[in-house]
Amino acid sequence: MVKLASLGRGTGYSPLRGVMESVLGVAYAREWPARLYGRFAKSRRVRAPRHALALLPEGTPPLRLAFVSDVHLGPTTADETVDRAFALLREASPDMLLLGGDYVFLEATPRKASRLAALVASVRAPYAFAVLGNHDLWSRHGLLEDALVGVGVRMLVNQKIALPAPWGAVELAGVDDPWTGTPEPGVTRGARLVLCHAPEILPLLEGDDERLVVCGHTHGGHVALPGGPLYVPGPVGTRYSAGMYRVGRTHLFVSRGVGATEMPLRTFAEPDVGIFDLVAQ
Repeated sequence: MVKLASLGRGTGYSPLRGVMESVLGVAYAREWPARLYGRFAKSRRVRAPRHALALLPEGTPPLRLAFVSDVHLGPTTADETVDRAFALLREASPDMLLLGGDYVFLEATPRKASRLAALVASVRAPYAFAVLGNHDLWSRHGLLEDALVGVGVRMLVNQKIALPAPWGAVELAGVDDPWTGTPEPGVTRGARLVLCHAPEILPLLEGDDERLVVCGHTHGGHVALPGGPLYVPGPVGTRYSAGMYRVGRTHLFVSRGVGATEMPLRTFAEPDVGIFDLVAQ
C-alpha cells in the first residue's frame, strides 16, 4: 500500500514523500537497519548536556527539567540508542519531563505507541508535558497522544499553563509544530518556558520576557562534518542547528534528538537529551 497523503492533521506531506516513505517501509522490513546499527558501540553513545539557568521568579524553589525530542521509533532507530537516552533521563531524576515531538518515523502503530508510553513512564518524573512533531502529525497521532496521556503526560497544543506547585509562578507554553501544524505564537507571551518541536518557532515568539525555549527537529544535521552540519532545513534551523544559544533574552536549546529517519548512521551529530537546573533570579 502506497501512502500518498498525511494520515493526521499535519500539512506539507507531498505525494513524493509518501512514495519515498512507502518504499522505505518495504526496504526496511523487520527493521533490519536498526537491528544492524544496534550491534555497534556507537549506537549507545548519547550525550546529556547540563545547563544551569537563573530563570525562575524570586522565591521559587529550584526546578530540574529533562528534555527529549525526536525519538523516532521505527526501522532506523536502534533500541540501544533509545534505551540509553532514557537511562540518562532516569539518572537525572527530573522534577519535570518535557517531550519535544517526532516520536515515530514512517507511521504510528499500537506497538510504537506502547513502547513510547513504557519509555516515558520509566523516567518517573512527577510531571510531564509534550508537544507533537511533523512526523507525528503526518501519522495517526491519536495513538501517540492516547498512549502518552495514559501514562500521565499532558499534551499541549497552543496552550499556556501555570506549572504545578511549588512552581506556580512559572508558565509553560506548548506551541504546535511550526512546519506542519498550526502554531499560535501568542501563547508564548509571558511564558518563562516554551516547548516546541522546531527552532522555527523563534521568530514567532511574542513578548520580550527572559525565557527558555527547548526544541529539536534538526538532528544537528544528522550527517555533519567536524565544522558543522551539511544541511539543516529552514533558515532558523540552519543558524541554530544544535546546542545552547542566547538570542536576546531567550535561552534557546536545540537538541540533536535521539533517533533517525531515512538512515540510522550519524556523523559528528551524536544523539542527546537535555538537563536543565533552573533557580531563582
